[in-house]
Amino acid sequence: MPKGTVRIEVIKDRLRLAWSWQGKRFWLSLELPDSLPNRKAAQIKARTIELDIASNNFDPTLAKYKPQKQESIPVTELFDRFCSWKQRNLCPKTFTKYQGTKKYVTEFFRNKTAIAVTDAVAEDFRDWLGANLGANLEPVTVRERIAMMQACWNWGIKKKLVAENPWTDVKVKVPPRQKPQPFTAAEIEAIVREFRSNGQISHYADYVEFKFGVGLRTGEAAALQWKHCSPDCSKIWIGESMDSEQTRKGDKRHRGRSITLTPMLQQLLLRRKKPETLSDDLIFTSIEGSSIDAKNFNNRYWKPTLAKLGIDYRRPYTTRHTLISHAIDKGMNPAELAQLTGHNVRTLYEHYVGTVRPPQLPEILPSVSFSDFDSQVDREESFE
Repeated sequence: MPKGTVRIEVIKDRLRLAWSWQGKRFWLSLELPDSLPNRKAAQIKARTIELDIASNNFDPTLAKYKPQKQESIPVTELFDRFCSWKQRNLCPKTFTKYQGTKKYVTEFFRNKTAIAVTDAVAEDFRDWLGANLGANLEPVTVRERIAMMQACWNWGIKKKLVAENPWTDVKVKVPPRQKPQPFTAAEIEAIVREFRSNGQISHYADYVEFKFGVGLRTGEAAALQWKHCSPDCSKIWIGESMDSEQTRKGDKRHRGRSITLTPMLQQLLLRRKKPETLSDDLIFTSIEGSSIDAKNFNNRYWKPTLAKLGIDYRRPYTTRHTLISHAIDKGMNPAELAQLTGHNVRTLYEHYVGTVRPPQLPEILPSVSFSDFDSQVDREESFE
């Protein structure tokens, strides 16, 4: 065995590590039963020791490598403390998801301590959250809740409240979901024309056209102020978002981006800009003059308009999918498009690219005339 290699041994069904360093032999009991997850943990620990030996950072007292004693903190308390920490960095709407998870944690774990949560218990909780059991949640929601538990334990490890994370290998299978169908060019034209010509909804015509033309997230469009726009309205800065509680915050990825507008969109903004406009004024507002409430706009204006036009309903956010899909279809570089929309390229492909022009199957079958085939059958039948 090469010098500096750390072996994994099993003594009385317990894992330990063994190795040599400067002519001395070392053993380290991990105090873990022999199981596949625990062997993975042992491999990580062994690799850490090997790297320390190779880099002359080895601790011969072994204090650095010994398992730390895990505090018997109740699961509910651990999650409470984790939520208190998260609350400082989350908007109220997002934090409600953690509060909802807290209810399930309390109901399932009751007085159980964190040290008692094994991989099997974690999987039991996942199953309990799922349909037809305790919480009856959809798979995508279960996956989100398990991610919270994994993050909670990771935080607990940093705070030395727990030693291991039993949630790391807990997987949730989520059935594939059909991507929203982007609006066609004809549908876009019909929608914009209806908003422009119908006096009852024309107030929102610029807002609708701008969303189609720039592909903004709903909150980003609602948060736009005139100070985000260049003096000649040729460029606009996207870096803030407005949630349903009318709270202004940073954009989703916390990376502002500047977009050069098309001449048509530039003129759209110039028409809206009045001499008395202030820099903090919203560019797009509701009829009452406040920020646009996404749910109200959808129910009162967007949905009835699509129904009137005979267009299959898709939520207003699909304007974002539509811009991305059409841009890809026209051959735009995905990396450049991702910069405009505020995505990474992988996310853009996985979640937003629809099918404006569906791919066609190649013709690989031989060309056969069915009329010739029918004639041959008729001749064969005449011989019988």
